[in-house]
Amino acid sequence: MSENHLEGLVTSAMEKIKEMVDCQTIIGNPITVADGTTIIPVSKVSFGFASGGSDLPTKNVKDLFGGGSGAGITISPIAFIAISNGEVKLLQLSMNASKENAIVNLVPEVIDKITDFLNKKKEDSDN
Repeated sequence: MSENHLEGLVTSAMEKIKEMVDCQTIIGNPITVADGTTIIPVSKVSFGFASGGSDLPTKNVKDLFGGGSGAGITISPIAFIAISNGEVKLLQLSMNASKENAIVNLVPEVIDKITDFLNKKKEDSDN
């Protein structure tokens, strides 16, 4: 009999966790700002779950089971995907990004700045 109670306890707890954590928690809903840029949040989700139960000595059959469950969930934003003018950029939050990833993610931005600088120099020399 206690197996059914424990199964119900675990099933109920897992359903509540599923309600809180779905794919839209990890890859959030797109947000479009006034200039047409679309921003998509990306999060890291971690969770733990435990449950247990035991038969208790009692004269009443209904009161034979005692149990409990618990869960903990952490949602941490780690990056944003920015789509603007046909360009897609991954903007990692520095608190979670390794140094190597941060450098790799900066390369396109640095190249854009150098290209803009060189184009501006060329335009100035043509005038």
